[in-house]
Amino acid sequence: MSNAHLTRRTLLAGATAVALGAATGTARAAEVPLIWREFRRTPFTHPQIPYVGRAGYRAGTRRFPRPRVVADVTDFGAVADGSTDCAPAINRALAAAGRAGGGTVTIPPGTFRIDDVIRVGASNVVLRGAGSGRTTLYATKNLTELIGAYGSRYGGDKSSWSWAGGLIWLSPSARWDSLVAAIRSRAWPFEGWTGNRRDEWTTLTAVEPARRGEWTITVADPAPLRAGRLVLLRLADDPAHTLLQHMAGGGPGPAAYSWDDKTKLTSYVPYEWPVRVTRVHGRRVTLERPLPLDVRPEWDPRLTTHVTELTGSGVEGLTLRAVETPQSPHLLDKGHNGVVLQCAYDCWVDDVTVRDVDNGFGLVAASACTLRRTRVAGRGSHHPYFCREGSHDNLVEDFTVEERTVPAPAGTQLHGINVEGLSSHNVWSRGDMRMGTFDSHRGLPFANVRTDITVDNDGRHGGDASAGPLFGARFAHWNIRVTNGRAGLMRIDGLAPYSATVGINEVTEFDQRDVPDFTGDLHSRLELYGTTDAVRPRNLYEAQRTLR
Repeated sequence: MSNAHLTRRTLLAGATAVALGAATGTARAAEVPLIWREFRRTPFTHPQIPYVGRAGYRAGTRRFPRPRVVADVTDFGAVADGSTDCAPAINRALAAAGRAGGGTVTIPPGTFRIDDVIRVGASNVVLRGAGSGRTTLYATKNLTELIGAYGSRYGGDKSSWSWAGGLIWLSPSARWDSLVAAIRSRAWPFEGWTGNRRDEWTTLTAVEPARRGEWTITVADPAPLRAGRLVLLRLADDPAHTLLQHMAGGGPGPAAYSWDDKTKLTSYVPYEWPVRVTRVHGRRVTLERPLPLDVRPEWDPRLTTHVTELTGSGVEGLTLRAVETPQSPHLLDKGHNGVVLQCAYDCWVDDVTVRDVDNGFGLVAASACTLRRTRVAGRGSHHPYFCREGSHDNLVEDFTVEERTVPAPAGTQLHGINVEGLSSHNVWSRGDMRMGTFDSHRGLPFANVRTDITVDNDGRHGGDASAGPLFGARFAHWNIRVTNGRAGLMRIDGLAPYSATVGINEVTEFDQRDVPDFTGDLHSRLELYGTTDAVRPRNLYEAQRTLR
């Protein structure tokens, strides 16, 4: 089933490329752009292209672990009759696997009704169905019914279920419990690595100045550190907002930008970057990935603790189908949501389809996770994929957003593959988007890559004005095939500072149009414009993997 899925996607991309070339007369021989030759010389510090060669689970490893089977949900009372509520049985099986120190919980073929959230809350636990075409979880309720109304911490009448939470929810149990308690008490929480009020952390050590792209840093006190420990690099901003300026590439444009009134954006600071320590030698500490930003004294750099992470856990081989309801008006979703990873590091989702959901797959304060062979299908979604609240170093590959099966109701909105909230160094690779757009949703996301994607660009980006710029520095759009010829959020050399748009067919502006957030020279690059699948390497992420 999965091989057939990949073959269909590959054939569609190839057919689209041929059709586009024939239609526009732009087919030409393969070509290596100048910017790639430059990048190979300075891969960790290039001004326009971020280094993402270690994105994803275990730095992008191709094989996920196969922990021993410790439970089958039918042993705990699950019945594949489509009418018995199997959520309690599935959650009991997952809890038993957690108490055993990890392992795989299997779900056999069939349709299993669930009337509650399925929770993966312990590390090294895998929930595995028999394949996305064979095992179905049929979800009858939404998150508003199951947990309660979830307002926005920024006020208004919006529903945070429009961008948070999943009916399959991978999050450490203690963090999930605290989130749910806050929602039920209407104390709308922060959702990330340092708790509901961003106060659940302690300093491990101060960090000396360092430059973006360095793998080894010098710390004041190495005693709390050891190889394998997950830490947060914490960078605070200063009154002049030089940290935010740095994220935008620096220079006169970001210096002149009005940051003070972007209250939603400034609430995302301090910047928190989870990373594993790989070596401690004296005061020199080597990290799993190169630094995403400079480390400067004015930003009070330090390594800190964080809430306990979920790690080594995954969901595989199933379809989550929500009860079919009309899509809600924009920002009023009830929470018929798919799969969400939150405060997760080195976790994964593989061969999973979600159908008839409000929002598909979510990364919320998740880092170093891989979503592979995922699909969003059915009546249409608000966010097919969302990546927010400081999510970093994630990989979404071999993904599909199917065309909606019913017309969009009035007052709804379609985004696409979303990124926001200072999220950085994430990759979307080998995608088949039959609807949606590249939704840079404000909140100054930076250093993200979209590569080798076919897209019918009919979505719109979102984002409140108080969330600040659409783009930070070093966005790269590489080998993008736009089937309807719409430029918006595809060709970004006139919008995104220090960005690279490389290998995209001819596009024109229509529908939603944007102007750059920063004045002056954006220092962006446009190469091999007007070509279809001619750029080499074809896939920027895969090519970076070979440079490791």
